[in-house]
Amino acid sequence: MMTNPFESDDAQYLVLTNHENQHSLWPAFAGVPDGWTTAFGPEARQACLDFVERNWTDITPQSLLREENSR
Repeated sequence: MMTNPFESDDAQYLVLTNHENQHSLWPAFAGVPDGWTTAFGPEARQACLDFVERNWTDITPQSLLREENSR
């Protein structure tokens, strides 16, 4: 049976971010999708999850935060 590449503790991962400062865990073997950049990694899955927890403390998209701050 094939394992899910997003849930393997043995694989290397990247943490990707987009223009909205949204974060995504991404398998290191896969190409980075357009619109996303590497913020961390390649590293073990748990290290990437820890990075996301430390650095993505507000899941509100950046565009919405800018809109709220301009009011």
